[in-house]
Amino acid sequence: QVQLVESGGGLVQAGGSLRLSCAASGRTFSSYGMGWFRQAPGKEREFVAFIRGRDGTAFVGDSVKGRFTISRDNAENTVYLQMNSLKPEDTAVYYCAAKTRVTTIYDARGYDYWGQGTRVTVSS
Repeated sequence: QVQLVESGGGLVQAGGSLRLSCAASGRTFSSYGMGWFRQAPGKEREFVAFIRGRDGTAFVGDSVKGRFTISRDNAENTVYLQMNSLKPEDTAVYYCAAKTRVTTIYDARGYDYWGQGTRVTVSS
């Protein structure tokens, strides 16, 4: 069982930055692929970014490419999402998720564990 706890959300003006953190329990964190998704009111959960466990290869969604960066610290069992140049359309609840199976990284159904989410609001 893996428990994930996100933090770092809040209210920020457009153009600003936030860094989200996701702390994971368990001794095999480095073997998990870790993803960030977001869900705005009335919309489906959207893929934001993913990072592999062992080699740290990262992928980001087209809507955040060039603005968001995912990273991880396996010694601290933590994954981060650095969000720069925030836009009002980035407003959503952001979730981190852990993936233990060989599934597509873009589909939320491929992830096994989820955090409770942290809210990000970007004002114009």
